[in-house]
Amino acid sequence: MILWFTIAQIAVAVVAGALCLVIGLAGRRPGDVSIGSMVIVQLLLIAQVVVAIVAPFVGNAPIGSLLEFWTYLVSAAVLPIAGIIWAFVDRGKWSVVVMGVLALAVAVMTYRMHVIWTMPLA
Repeated sequence: MILWFTIAQIAVAVVAGALCLVIGLAGRRPGDVSIGSMVIVQLLLIAQVVVAIVAPFVGNAPIGSLLEFWTYLVSAAVLPIAGIIWAFVDRGKWSVVVMGVLALAVAVMTYRMHVIWTMPLA
């Protein structure tokens, strides 16, 4: 994994999560801001999939468990999609709060992916 990209992913996911939590707890329904922030998180995860495929071929091979890394990555990539689908089905304030929690979970999972990629026996 690329350190600056990992930091950017975590920062965007935390901002999106905090934004969705504030919007949801304020009683607002899903809108362009909340769903758009989750779309940005999803696009960064798709870019991470591409980076994870290309990185070993250019000399940045993972040190930790490749299976565990890919399990985290695929699971993290499903979370924003699930949150967006929930927001379209529910249309209540709690769906926005759920999207916030999912974005924060993506931030934690991205950090864990970086640890797995860069540290032996992590």
